[in-house]
Amino acid sequence: MRCPSTLVDESGRLRALEEYALSERLGLPALAPVVRLAAEMFRMPMSAVNLIGEQHVFFAASYGIDACDMSRDASFCAHAILQDDVMVVPDATHDVRFHDNPLVTGEPGIRFYAGMPLRSPSGHAIGALCVIDREPHAAFSERDQERLRDFAALVSDKLELRRLEVAQQMSRFHEIAATSPGPLLGFNRKLELTFCNVAAAAVLGASRETLLGRRIGEILPRLDERRILEFIGNVIATGVSQHAPIETLALRAEGAMLPVEVVFFTWKEEGEERCGLMLTDITERRNHEQELFRLENFDKLTGLANRKVLRHEVAGALEEHGAMALIVIDLDSFKDMNDTLGYKAGDELLHALSERMSRLLKPGDMLARMGGDEFAVLLRGRELPAVRAFANTLLTSIGKRLDVAGHSIRVTASCGIAHATEQQSDAEELLGNADLALYQAKSLGRGHVSVYLPALRQEAIERRQFDAELHHAVENEEFELFYQPQIHLETGSLVGAEALIRWRHPQKGYLAPAAFLPLLEVSSLAGTVGTWVLRKACEQASLWGQRDEGRFRMGVNLFAAQFLNGDLVELVQQSIDEYRLLPRNVELEITENIILNQDAAILDTLRQLREAGVCIAFDDFGTGFASLSLLRDYPVTQIKIDRSFISNMCCSTRDEATVAATIGLARNYDLDVIAEGIETEEQLQKLKRIGCDEGQGYLFGKPMPATEFEKRFLAS
Repeated sequence: MRCPSTLVDESGRLRALEEYALSERLGLPALAPVVRLAAEMFRMPMSAVNLIGEQHVFFAASYGIDACDMSRDASFCAHAILQDDVMVVPDATHDVRFHDNPLVTGEPGIRFYAGMPLRSPSGHAIGALCVIDREPHAAFSERDQERLRDFAALVSDKLELRRLEVAQQMSRFHEIAATSPGPLLGFNRKLELTFCNVAAAAVLGASRETLLGRRIGEILPRLDERRILEFIGNVIATGVSQHAPIETLALRAEGAMLPVEVVFFTWKEEGEERCGLMLTDITERRNHEQELFRLENFDKLTGLANRKVLRHEVAGALEEHGAMALIVIDLDSFKDMNDTLGYKAGDELLHALSERMSRLLKPGDMLARMGGDEFAVLLRGRELPAVRAFANTLLTSIGKRLDVAGHSIRVTASCGIAHATEQQSDAEELLGNADLALYQAKSLGRGHVSVYLPALRQEAIERRQFDAELHHAVENEEFELFYQPQIHLETGSLVGAEALIRWRHPQKGYLAPAAFLPLLEVSSLAGTVGTWVLRKACEQASLWGQRDEGRFRMGVNLFAAQFLNGDLVELVQQSIDEYRLLPRNVELEITENIILNQDAAILDTLRQLREAGVCIAFDDFGTGFASLSLLRDYPVTQIKIDRSFISNMCCSTRDEATVAATIGLARNYDLDVIAEGIETEEQLQKLKRIGCDEGQGYLFGKPMPATEFEKRFLAS
């Protein structure tokens, strides 16, 4: 740790500090709101005005800092007073001066520091205003530094008022006030100015000569002179040397109104009570407060109200007991566009859409950005049919073409509507209802509108309970894999198996996939469980493959979530290598729904897997809308004909024709075919006659545990 140097005129500096009569015991309460505001403005957890004594330092005011080492040797601010300007330490752990400092290694755990020296009227650095964080910051911009200088100037004004208060007690007021950097005015009982220092004249934009003799009411027109006399009377009556600060406006010489903070004070001189005031220009503070207000209440990108403001407006609208509704809008696949075109294009899109939606509003409506790609509209005075119509208008407007970053883009969105009832009084409940309706809309696909119904809340409760059970299942290894045999129809020989997940629930026993897969697929656990299924299935394929000279093929179903992390190719290759399989031993099964939701990202991943030799099966073929185009565009090696066609093919000539056409189509694309759901001998014979390669179904065996599969199909 490098200890700070002492200044050349250290004795003069300490004498200047003594003029404020502050100590470790005695802070300066007037500075408390300043350090709090500084912490909030810079979004830092800690801020302080730190005064530097001979061996120790002490806080005149602090925010968010508990007990810590107050020695001068450890003080960051003792280094800051050696600077002429703001001292910035981006990461104390990488700074040779501070990396082993007890304030870094212990409490308060400083990582980032920015401090501005505070100087007395004599020019001596008596301390520093600082903001501190427990996390490093890569940058502290010039604008941030300018803000810190402004806050330091405000602190200096407060300190100067303290110095004058001490001077009053020493009957040296005029001597010190004349050269004080603080704007000071003295006046008599008639409220006529009798004293004006250079700083006050500068603030008011006039010469001292033109100010002397004028009444206080002319300088501070918003303050009634009777109130001024009342303030002074209170100061005298209570024996307190100064009044609490008052914010008002001062009239400058050219006619402009200046926001100021005024402190009235009295002192005794030659046995008489004297009156004065200190003016502080608070323009910058007001600007900072306004900016802080904007940051806390409005979205920086779009300028729209944020969730906090919307919640307040919803609460107010509910109190009016009139017709009102809330629409929550979420853009579909916005993350994909961000990943593809970049965040700058994403920001442009959000800004353009916010302007487009704003143009649809009527007086009394409000559009807010909830965060990310989610918006909300508060509608007053509309019944549900009109709200539905407005939501559809919104979706139509959003869906119109936009030119963003040199690209022509069309986006879709989903809407959830919550219509307030007369009995409803809770804003958060209405927001939650709209979110539940949005969840319902998105589950239906892109571009849908859903209206909240009470049943959706019960479904949400059940989903949360079920989600908790899913987490418990993962932690307690309650998932198992069952295996269904896949048979070569002509020879009757085993060619492979499909791995199918089952849940051994501690109370309900084995659960079928339909009971939990829909929720698992959209939960945060989908990627984790999908990886486990992949590895477990590959492990089993390795054991069984050793018995048939490596020809055994294991089918593994994928979740859409496994494509989102970008590491699926690596995970598949790791599993193949770890269990000493050939790529052709693994067949990854995808459905049309997965592809349609993430087509751009998935296509590249699937191509990489196919190039590596892994088989790709298109599951449930024939049940969707885009199967033919997907066969053309995606690198599949096999299609699985859905069981719905197989079950009806013996009694429906259309279904039989569909199966035959599908097999012919697969031949033309040079793809293998497997029929799912074969349950009867008649179905088997028809499939063999029309040239189907492979099949699976209850005729050959239900999904079963690995031990039973071995006994039935691999015992020899």
